Amino acid sequence: MSEHAIEFLRGWIGEKVQCQSSEARIEKQAETLARECAAKAAEVGIPLEDIQEEVGDIQELIASRLEEAAEADEHQQAASKAAE
Repeated sequence: MSEHAIEFLRGWIGEKVQCQSSEARIEKQAETLARECAAKAAEVGIPLEDIQEEVGDIQELIASRLEEAAEADEHQQAASKAAE
């Protein structure tokens, strides 16, 4: 995958991926964000195939990042409560 495609995907995910609490919402948001990502990549001239060649299924990647964000948020909330 081109460096341009990698940078696009990292930036896009960083901007769009927000913490979600339930698995059902994570999957739904991942599906929506994967469609948005593919459309935006096409707008800037990056074929979806270039991205998928490097990372596989972008919906799975986005779902993974959403789960990581949710876990980090839970840990942060637990740490805040412990500090009180």
